[in-house]
Amino acid sequence: MSLSIVKSVLPGGVIQIAPRGEIDVDTAYEVREAIAEVLAKGRPSRIELNMRLVTFIDSVGISAMVAGFQTAEVSGVKLVVTEPSRFVHRQLWVTGLLGLFGGPDPYFADSGSELLPGA
Repeated sequence: MSLSIVKSVLPGGVIQIAPRGEIDVDTAYEVREAIAEVLAKGRPSRIELNMRLVTFIDSVGISAMVAGFQTAEVSGVKLVVTEPSRFVHRQLWVTGLLGLFGGPDPYFADSGSELLPGA
């Protein structure tokens, strides 16, 4: 599977980078490049790495995220992870890096769409 990345501007000068697919040894550089490109164009108030549509991430992908975090930090920009898929959330938790990226809760596709009986 390949990786696609969509960048968008959110209110308050926040830039969202939303990868979709697998971040691994073959595609991790794309995440680093997306973060570097955003920083080269200016200084957003924050970068949100929306990981909801990431189905797989390996150690090289995690390393790319950490490198992106460090690059942003040197530029005075906070990089956080938002809506990590359950797989990404687990990988960040296991590696002890969840807190580095803002400690986001995992994204559940159907959260809030169903009410419990009697609720």
